[in-house]
Amino acid sequence: MSATAITNVRVFDGARLGDPATVRVEGAMISARTPAGGVRDADVVDGGGATLLPGLIDTHVHVDKIAQLEVSASWGITTLLDMGNKDLANLAALKKGQGLPTLKSAGNPASAPDSVFVKKMGFSVSTAVTGPGDAARFVAERVAEGSDYIKILVEDPKIPGTRALAAETVAALAAAAHQAGLMTVAHVVSADTMITAVRAGADVVTHTALTSDLGPDIDALLAGRPVVIIPTLTMMQGVVHAIGGKLAMRVLAPFVPAVRLNYRHAKSTVATFHRAGAAILAGTDSNDDLTAPCQVTHGESLHEELERLVDAGLTPAEALRGATCLAASTFGLTDRGVIAPGRRADLVLVEGDPTRDISATRNIRGVWIGGSRVNGPA
Repeated sequence: MSATAITNVRVFDGARLGDPATVRVEGAMISARTPAGGVRDADVVDGGGATLLPGLIDTHVHVDKIAQLEVSASWGITTLLDMGNKDLANLAALKKGQGLPTLKSAGNPASAPDSVFVKKMGFSVSTAVTGPGDAARFVAERVAEGSDYIKILVEDPKIPGTRALAAETVAALAAAAHQAGLMTVAHVVSADTMITAVRAGADVVTHTALTSDLGPDIDALLAGRPVVIIPTLTMMQGVVHAIGGKLAMRVLAPFVPAVRLNYRHAKSTVATFHRAGAAILAGTDSNDDLTAPCQVTHGESLHEELERLVDAGLTPAEALRGATCLAASTFGLTDRGVIAPGRRADLVLVEGDPTRDISATRNIRGVWIGGSRVNGPA
């Protein structure tokens, strides 16, 4: 088994960059991390003082093509968390790809009967949950399909034409998932749906409020128990442009508060969770689905997301944690997220110091997935 030694690199430890070091990789794993120095019996990659990051984790994607995995890998993303996918056979095949990012998935998400997710986006009628008594059935089917976590679509009934799960049904789904040993991720679209999801016991909320800031009720809820957020700020900005700019929305906005979209509410949502000390993860909602509110490019968009998180008030190191160690620990990915012996050799070498300038994550010099080097962005 050949070994690789990546020398003269400054390793991100979750808070800061360390002194120059050598990281030794044997097979798919990191075997040692030592002070920079001589190396024996290994192929040497001279980092030249660059930064070595754990492989990046995009915590909210929708994947249906191998090309999406390939471009993600080229941008240093070594793990992808799919948050809703109706083609399970294709998803299973993508999970088996060699030399590609690890892919985890929620499979089919829970929604209300006659929701847009069933009627427009093509999810099976059987994924609709009719009430609290139907929650155990839904979760059991997701377990049988091999879902890694449960996704719950928490919609706002005040938005015209929306079909929303009742709060009691959301709570029943969270309880059934926890009984099955799975965590829950709740899609939210407003301050009210955020409160519904947190009260129901969701472990993670994804997206932000766009029609108002979060009120004082959420502060009390977050003080009571930890809730992780994946803001998907890149998608939130896209939604404001794609949906908020439509003529019908502009006509309704003066009369219907639930359709007044403003990106500043997304940044305010992040600030609220940040003040509460919550874990804030990096996720893009990248997709090629023409039935989605808008399409977000795979790969490069995670770097935009990191920049948006910093713009919303996180330090660069906090943003990096949300794409590495925090993302891994939240989703139980105990073999990755940090650079240490015994961990998977998912690594990204970048020029510059991203703990000072987050845009440095774009300056990719090398990517390794399970110890194998892959090409960087074109």
